[in-house]
Amino acid sequence: MKLKTTRKLMVLAGLVGMLALSACGQANNSTTGGGSNTPEASANGAGNSTASAVGEQVDYEIIGIDPGAGIMKATSQAIETYGLADWKLIEGSGAAMTAMLDKAIKAEEPIIITGWTPHWMFAKYDLKYLEDPQKVYGEAEEIHTVARKGLKEDHPTAYEFLDRFEWTSDEMGAIMTAIQEGQDPAEAAQAWADANTDRVDSWTEGLTPVDGDKLKLSYVAWDSEIASTNLLEYVLESKLGYDVESLQVEAGPMWTGVASGDVDATAAAWLPLTHADYWDKYGEQLDDLGANMTGVKTGLVVPAYVNIGSIEDLK
Repeated sequence: MKLKTTRKLMVLAGLVGMLALSACGQANNSTTGGGSNTPEASANGAGNSTASAVGEQVDYEIIGIDPGAGIMKATSQAIETYGLADWKLIEGSGAAMTAMLDKAIKAEEPIIITGWTPHWMFAKYDLKYLEDPQKVYGEAEEIHTVARKGLKEDHPTAYEFLDRFEWTSDEMGAIMTAIQEGQDPAEAAQAWADANTDRVDSWTEGLTPVDGDKLKLSYVAWDSEIASTNLLEYVLESKLGYDVESLQVEAGPMWTGVASGDVDATAAAWLPLTHADYWDKYGEQLDDLGANMTGVKTGLVVPAYVNIGSIEDLK
């Protein structure tokens, strides 16, 4: 009899404990916002708390590149346009930016960067652009080749080759990826040219080679422009007989060098937005040979696992 009574008491005690735990759980949910896990709550504002958490985790910092880049000016404008008063744009370099991106992704941490395509990081990582409903970064851009005035008369072969030169982001991406994986830029460009002779021939067919004429190119230290300039240098030297000097400079000196005639050409002019200020200042002093690549893009970029979709989410 005593054994049965004891068992009944144990069962009752267990039921009381379970009811107490259930009551505590309901109380916690009602006081701490645990109900946000419901579908209704997720659809009605969970994104705001997520964006706030992302901001705190990244110290309200957007990781940028060199201060002279047009994308930095556009990002400063985006901070103002979208009312991101708490956010800071961090200056640096393309290499520093991708190093921080790699570190964040390996740790599965959030990060917000200034990004552009074509770029090898989109092939290596799962990334996404934040939507830009205010169109601060504009529509798709183009990369243009611009030359100094008089290049056509002084070096008609080089001028015609540069005028014909155009390629795709996938073609550029093959060289960028090889460089990123450790291949020397000049060797990567040569390997691509040797593997795509039909493409190279379409740029050089019928042109008369020269005998060691000197030519000077300039470019900014972006992975895309390193790829394109090394390719141009290889073709100009190996197929057309030029002695080419390629100068890696900031965006400002790149434009002023061509405008002043100290540099013959650059294939690294991002228009109409990224280098808009330089075009407005120097455009009339240059010869625009047109786009060598279309459909390029700039904006704010995050890893795909970061649960925000628009620049507006950063407010």
